[in-house]
Amino acid sequence: MTPDDDPRPVEPEPPLPSDCCNSGCPICVHDLYAEQLQHYREQLAAWKQRHPEEPL
Repeated sequence: MTPDDDPRPVEPEPPLPSDCCNSGCPICVHDLYAEQLQHYREQLAAWKQRHPEEPL
């Protein structure tokens, strides 16, 4: 498998300060970002296992 067939995961963009309304939403943009970041880290760890020769 080549990196072209299995591209490295892309880190999610953090929310901008203006993206949060600071009104205590049940699901805040910061919560969503934290979930996306965790998923990215898991996907990246699995990708690194499949591509140990690729630079970090």
